[in-house]
Amino acid sequence: MPAIVVVAFVAVLFYLGYRYYSSYLARKVYALDPAFVTPAHSMRDGIDFVPTNRHVLFGHHFTSVAGAAPIVGPAIAVFWGWGPALAWVVLGTVFAAGVHDFGALAVSVRHRAKSIGTLAQEVINRRARTLFLLIIFFLLTLVNAVFAVVIANLFVAYPEAVLPILLQIPIAIGIGQYVYRTRSAALLPSIVGVVLLYASILLGRALPLSLEGLAAADGLFTERNIWVLLLFAYTFVASRIPVWVLLQPRDYINSHQLFIALGVIGLGVLVGMDTIVAPAFHDTPEGSPSWFPLLFITIACGAISGFHSLVASGTTAKQLDKEPDARYVGYFGAVGEGSLAVASILACTAGLFATTDAWNAAYADFGSASGSATSNFVEGVAAFAGNLGVPVAVGIVFASIVVISFAATTMDTGVRLQRYIVQEIAEISGARTVARNITLATGIAVLVPLVMALLPGGGEDGYTFGVLWQLFGTTNQLTAGLGLAVIAVWVTRRRRNPVAVLVPLVFLLVMTTWALVINLGTFVEEGQWVLAPLDAIIFVLAVWLIAEAAMALRRAWTTRDESPAPEPRPEPEPEPER
Repeated sequence: MPAIVVVAFVAVLFYLGYRYYSSYLARKVYALDPAFVTPAHSMRDGIDFVPTNRHVLFGHHFTSVAGAAPIVGPAIAVFWGWGPALAWVVLGTVFAAGVHDFGALAVSVRHRAKSIGTLAQEVINRRARTLFLLIIFFLLTLVNAVFAVVIANLFVAYPEAVLPILLQIPIAIGIGQYVYRTRSAALLPSIVGVVLLYASILLGRALPLSLEGLAAADGLFTERNIWVLLLFAYTFVASRIPVWVLLQPRDYINSHQLFIALGVIGLGVLVGMDTIVAPAFHDTPEGSPSWFPLLFITIACGAISGFHSLVASGTTAKQLDKEPDARYVGYFGAVGEGSLAVASILACTAGLFATTDAWNAAYADFGSASGSATSNFVEGVAAFAGNLGVPVAVGIVFASIVVISFAATTMDTGVRLQRYIVQEIAEISGARTVARNITLATGIAVLVPLVMALLPGGGEDGYTFGVLWQLFGTTNQLTAGLGLAVIAVWVTRRRRNPVAVLVPLVFLLVMTTWALVINLGTFVEEGQWVLAPLDAIIFVLAVWLIAEAAMALRRAWTTRDESPAPEPRPEPEPEPER
């Protein structure tokens, strides 16, 4: 099938979803109020609570939730065929991810920008909060470990991308300082930042940075693991500074990268008239994992992802200027991520491979599919760029910069969120020293995923990427289902129709708990004695929390005819002294 047909078909469906379905959600399900005073104003502190232009906030939110997951997941899942992968991305984006991301943001804004875990206490009960926070802690541990491994692997594979990524940090800080101090619009400075970033590709090709020599001299760590250590040292600092210093300006730069990358892929497909050479339904070899239910946890981000509810309620809700902006930031952010997932599918089925035999050789088994997923995307995008006259070597650096930039932003946000979760858990358990000490809480938030990323277990450098991804995917989708449970109870209590939330909720909880059972059996069979107990703990917590959510939903349904409690309406912030 011509790839351009898929691009056009998906674009129409995504447009219809945003134009009509998100409008229905905004009016009838979440009932957005333009007069509501958001926490960004009522709790403004200049660090976390900062009223932000919706376009800037979209850039922060999107690049925080995107990371490498909507690229890697689909690049692995086409192993079962591009048909099921594309169907789940499109349907999941329109009817699940949009509902989930938009809803988590809307509910959090109505509750003083509290995290989805804390909201579980107010919406369900106190036990639910503790259970949810523990599940979220495990999810963030896996998110940060997985993305550290992704970035480290790309640094090793494409050393020409290292210098441009390092230069992006001072560029973003300079833009942040300029915008913050002059109160200027961020659009033009961020475009300049993108131009400088891509101009540095030539410098990166001339000065590729590799730690291979350091690894050989050290003898204790491989090159990949040295990068992992450096990445977590960086996030320890980056996650503690105010969002406007680095996170927001770099996110806005990266949001431009999204549209540039999608533009390169779309134009490359159009000019090259590439054909999808992979089978729509792949006849996988005997012993391969079944696509049902594992497809729905392999493609997490890009269809629906629990991590998004953590970002939406953890950082985005603190920056939302006006409540109606939640539709643009939340739902359209999900559409942007779905578009990136479609681009990944095309890059790995039409861009990189010229023949079906070549694709079959690369996707001979599930291990090959998961092990080369990121490089398949990078080289596939380079092939699309080649259709536009861009040298392949330059296209590879460009594509790797896109992936690394998104993944690094997700790590920054993930460690910041894990610090919040550590502090909340510490507060519940009475460990006030941890709860009130940002440095100590951040240290824990960094150390735990660092250990997970470096632990030996199945690969030369530690856990193989495919092994970590399986548990990340199930925990991530489980968190999405539980986030939808909180949203469903909240919507039901306010006498609004919860069907739009309940359908993806039930589907996800069935798929993820099923996948947890399958993975548990696999981990035990393979002797993964760290991941197997972790999987079992997550499963027990999940079943317990599902039961609590079901009882809360039943109570909400039986009392839905009663008048709901009035929504909190914070007072407007006072005018600043002049």
